[in-house]
Amino acid sequence: MSMTQYNQELFDFLRQSPTPFHAIESLKETFLRHGFSHLKENDLWKLKKGHSYFITRQQSALIAFTIGDSEKDVDGFRIITAHSDSPGLQIKPAPGGTSKGYNQLGVEVYGGPLLSTWFDRDLTLAGRVCCTLTDGSFKVLLINFERPILTIPSLAIHFNREANTAHSINKQKDLPPIFALANNSDSKGLEELIFTRIEEQYSGCKVQSLHSFDLFCLDTQTPALIGTDNEFIAAARLDNLLSTHSGSKAMIQADKRRNSLFYVANHEENGSMSATGAQGSFITSIFERIIPEAEKRQRSYSNSFLISVDNAHATHPNATDTMDPHHHIELNKGVAIKVNANQRYTTNSLSSAIYKKICEEAGVTTQEFVMRSDLPCGSTIGPVTSAHLGVLALDVGAPTLGMHSIRELTGSKDPELLFRSLAQFLSSDIHKQLLLT
Repeated sequence: MSMTQYNQELFDFLRQSPTPFHAIESLKETFLRHGFSHLKENDLWKLKKGHSYFITRQQSALIAFTIGDSEKDVDGFRIITAHSDSPGLQIKPAPGGTSKGYNQLGVEVYGGPLLSTWFDRDLTLAGRVCCTLTDGSFKVLLINFERPILTIPSLAIHFNREANTAHSINKQKDLPPIFALANNSDSKGLEELIFTRIEEQYSGCKVQSLHSFDLFCLDTQTPALIGTDNEFIAAARLDNLLSTHSGSKAMIQADKRRNSLFYVANHEENGSMSATGAQGSFITSIFERIIPEAEKRQRSYSNSFLISVDNAHATHPNATDTMDPHHHIELNKGVAIKVNANQRYTTNSLSSAIYKKICEEAGVTTQEFVMRSDLPCGSTIGPVTSAHLGVLALDVGAPTLGMHSIRELTGSKDPELLFRSLAQFLSSDIHKQLLLT
């Protein structure tokens, strides 16, 4: 597959995945299309060697796995992890309100978005709704308005002379978007808008009552290649759907003779403490069902290797002093291996060496990212997942500028380079050759 084709598939996935619910639904359809069997947690499982399966939890987390037909369960698993959520603005349960002639929606900040980038954008809504139809049936539906219906106007600089120097954003006061004129007799409230959108998206569905929703604001600008030679990709939610897409592509192509597992968690951006987050029981409970016998499962963990995939910070050309002077990260120059002495990342010398060997086999270059010693370091689901399982692991990611902006930037080569390294990992035995005994 060419890099151009790969990036087009990434763009399609980004467009299809405005929320974690949509991302998991898209992955579900992809795995079904490629012969994976859909398991449910409340069913009795009968697993077979050489077969591939996937499970979803609460529509926002997913685990796919293959039981290799030439490997024993104690031989370990090749594990890739990513997450389905991105920072943003979530609609409050009772969001309606008016202010000086405008209808507005109350929003709550989800995760740690770069809030200044959400102003003056053409925004829409997408997410999950729970409702009862006129035939009496209860439905959980995914909706996406797609067209621009919201905006958060900036306050003109004439009223805020410090806007370019010392302006702070009040999350309660400054962020509610406007979506209609309050005195317009034709304008609809949020509930009516949801009813109409459901009927547009789902033929024959007539909503009787709306019970609840998980709705998020989204930018309507589509992904794009930019730069004089198309060197860059600009898009929303690159963190972390770029990694999720790369992991899913690698999993689909994985050698059926080998044990492999792909885990997409939710709620990474706000701490992972949930039933669908990495601090929950999802991955451990699935491994307990794949390998019911405790001793065999522990032996399998000791032979396993985990790659946690989440975007990495690239060096900003206008702020080079924010990076460690000996660890600059560039776009299109290879996958970033993320290192932190305090285990904010799970990389160590052995796991790094193994991944570098994998990348050598794949013809992929690597870089090493370390935060400045006087700045706090972010984290990923890598440390908590490897701690739950007791497996050797490392953190890697595609270099990215504008992390947590409404529109992030990566290199046009970076997604495919990441994918190639993950695909090589799932077809390789290099970690077994280098694991300490």
